[in-house]
Amino acid sequence: MPEFTKTHLQTVSSTSEYALENLDSLPDRHIVVADTQTKGKGRLDRSWFSSIPKNLFASLVLKPANCDDGNLPLTGLSQYLSLCACEVIDVYLISAEVKWPNDILVGGRKIGGILGQTAFKGHRLTGIVLGIGLNLNMEEKDLEKINQPATSLNLLTGLAIEPQSFLEQLADRFFAGYPDFLAGGFPSIRGKYISRCPLMGSFIRVLLPDREIIGQAEGFTDNGFLVIKDESGLKQVVTAGDVQLMRQIG
Repeated sequence: MPEFTKTHLQTVSSTSEYALENLDSLPDRHIVVADTQTKGKGRLDRSWFSSIPKNLFASLVLKPANCDDGNLPLTGLSQYLSLCACEVIDVYLISAEVKWPNDILVGGRKIGGILGQTAFKGHRLTGIVLGIGLNLNMEEKDLEKINQPATSLNLLTGLAIEPQSFLEQLADRFFAGYPDFLAGGFPSIRGKYISRCPLMGSFIRVLLPDREIIGQAEGFTDNGFLVIKDESGLKQVVTAGDVQLMRQIG
């Protein structure tokens, strides 16, 4: 079985914040997991509803050899983790999708999200922290408090989900393929990722801090960035942004 270590906390501001603050003392392949978070957050500094126990709030600490080697495929790690999470959800006979770059959906409703962060000393990269939040045991009344359509694995399966079991399956799957991902990068998972991504071939709007791009989602670069053919026929590469599905092409 893949090796990893773990720190379990009852409550914390956020597992990623804890991991980044203690990065020097935490080893490679370490997981920080908490029963609850008081300041969980996702992409673009948005809050993540994480005050209810029995859900998954965890962060993976990664310190690959030659961490600051420009050849390591660090940009795709969060996408690799999102794919692993979908594959674990499959075990519960529920089919999950990825909304690029790293939101996890079931039936168009968000069930989880991933936030990748990096740490530097000067110009030297010292580690990567991948935070993941998944709704495993939520009630409908709690989901109604979330500012977008959301769902939870217990409601989809009709069963209570054991967070520890889910995390162990996720960690085993992630670290089993981790060396291969570092060697092959996003191209090594491109086919599987595209099969989970409903955007491909669709007409989308991507909201960026200073503008928006409207066009057809055509594929991904070798770094996992989104390639869009815009309304003028030009291909544009988007490294991050909020994607809205507008309509299917054809």
